[in-house]
Amino acid sequence: MGQVLVMRGTPCTGTEAGRRLCLHVEQVALLENELRRANPELVPEGQVARPTLKLAVNADSLNSWFVDAMAAFTQGGNELLDISIDDQDHTAKRIKEGEVMAAVTASSSHITGCNIWPLANMHYVAAASPAFIARYFGDAGITAHTLAQAPMLTYGRKDAMQDKWLQQQGATARHMPPRHWVPSAHAFIRACEAHIAWGMHPTVLIQDHLKDGRLVELLPGTGISVPLYWAHARNAQTGLERLTQCVIGAAQSWLDPIDPKN
Repeated sequence: MGQVLVMRGTPCTGTEAGRRLCLHVEQVALLENELRRANPELVPEGQVARPTLKLAVNADSLNSWFVDAMAAFTQGGNELLDISIDDQDHTAKRIKEGEVMAAVTASSSHITGCNIWPLANMHYVAAASPAFIARYFGDAGITAHTLAQAPMLTYGRKDAMQDKWLQQQGATARHMPPRHWVPSAHAFIRACEAHIAWGMHPTVLIQDHLKDGRLVELLPGTGISVPLYWAHARNAQTGLERLTQCVIGAAQSWLDPIDPKN
């Protein structure tokens, strides 16, 4: 190829050129699979390998609506899925660097070489158990001062949702609360139920918890809505068209529509 494609190491990693070459090969495999599907007489069964689509999805989507998209897509074809979890504010970078063909992202801005489709809003609320609220807020109520004393949960190093909410409530960087790191959507909810801390939860995952009182919203009406988008490599649009429709359909059936004014 006339250039370095692989960097030695443990494990070995691809250079930018190497990653883009791998992505090109995967896109070609996807096109060949579509050709066999549309014209089976041209490409006999067995001569085309089942393509694997590399996708980047945020954890909250993967733990809720995205599984429905996967189910609809895999029932209608033979493609395989290779999903990486990343924060919705960072998944677009995965496409830019050639690591994945498509991603669920919070970015509506232009991504070179990609098409972007609006999906829906994922709404988050700050919530904790009644016992936790009584212990840390009690008669003083929920203020910037009491919030600075109450432990909070953070999903990972890229998760800024709690910090955004705190800033909206008047907290400053000098008065951030102590935090636990819990990189599991299920454990994140359980930790709040177990009175360990408060956290920002997608309402789609804690509807029952809020309804039966296991979790309580700290300050009703102060949630954060995150618009989600689907971005995919433009030169793979034909092969990804069916997946795109499955993703759009699943997101819109689970989540709230994006406000066109925003």
